[in-house]
Amino acid sequence: MSQQIKINDKLVRIIGVQFFGFIIPNATGLVSNANRSALFLLGAYAYFMLISFLIWQGNRWILFKLESKYNWFINPAQKIVLLLGANVFYTAPLVVTMLYAWYSFIGAPINWSVIQITAVVCVICVIFITHVYETIFLIKQRETDIIATERLEKSRVKAQLEALKNQIDPHFMFNSLNSLSYLIDENPTKAKNFTSSLAEVYRYILSNKDERLVLLEDELIFLNKYMELLQLRYGNDLKVEFDIDAQISSNYLIPPISIFMALENVVKHNEISSRYPMQVNINKNDHWLNISNQVRKKKSLQHSSKIGLKNLEERFKIIVGEGIKTSVDQNTFCIQLPMLELNG
Repeated sequence: MSQQIKINDKLVRIIGVQFFGFIIPNATGLVSNANRSALFLLGAYAYFMLISFLIWQGNRWILFKLESKYNWFINPAQKIVLLLGANVFYTAPLVVTMLYAWYSFIGAPINWSVIQITAVVCVICVIFITHVYETIFLIKQRETDIIATERLEKSRVKAQLEALKNQIDPHFMFNSLNSLSYLIDENPTKAKNFTSSLAEVYRYILSNKDERLVLLEDELIFLNKYMELLQLRYGNDLKVEFDIDAQISSNYLIPPISIFMALENVVKHNEISSRYPMQVNINKNDHWLNISNQVRKKKSLQHSSKIGLKNLEERFKIIVGEGIKTSVDQNTFCIQLPMLELNG
């Protein structure tokens, strides 16, 4: 059953009923203004407007009932047969009966030829008006479907984005707990400082995970906090070089925690030690933020949830409208994150 569509046709019905109630009897010769009193003409036109009202209102009721039960797109042939059948078998008998009563009332001989012509004309008019109604129904149905589709799409995207945001937490916590486990054995004092810094970083994640976009400037401030965390783990074996002008960083927007996740990917998949120090370079090229590092794959990689870069890709597609880019060139891995210009 299709959704009931409302049409405000009150004014059209008022004008239409009066128009057909006046035109049809005159066009078919059922009413002649010659040698007739004003009272007779008033009563005659009132009677034919009643016929017009019954035809219009009855066919309208039938149309709306069929519209609520049958859909053009599911079974158009059945809809056409039922609609035309209802129009003909309601309108024709009604017209014949009402005109027979009219001839009987005025005491004139019944002219079946005129009754037949009038019935045919009324049926044709009804079919035409029904076609207009159906066209309006289809337009409104299309508008309703578009709105419903847009709402469903927004709901789907919102749910998808929420799911992606919620994936950030276990990904980050998995890596951080691995680092904390390492520090507890190697340096309990550093482990304590690491826990404190971890709390600050996690506080930022929780406070910004519901934001769609943040200033690049704010993201870089958070990144400095995150770097303090990494320094406790890797010391000077990990260096991150920023080549971004302060004015530029205040003029671009980026999904929150995205640079953080790119760096998490570097830490998770690469060997970082005094023997294999790691340098990460972050710079801007047009509306892209480039994050590049040397490729030093770990010999044994612990269990991966495999949601890091995939998460970034999906989030950027939803929020920015453009996915991330990754490339490997001469042992250098590069992630490019698209940004939105604040005044663009």
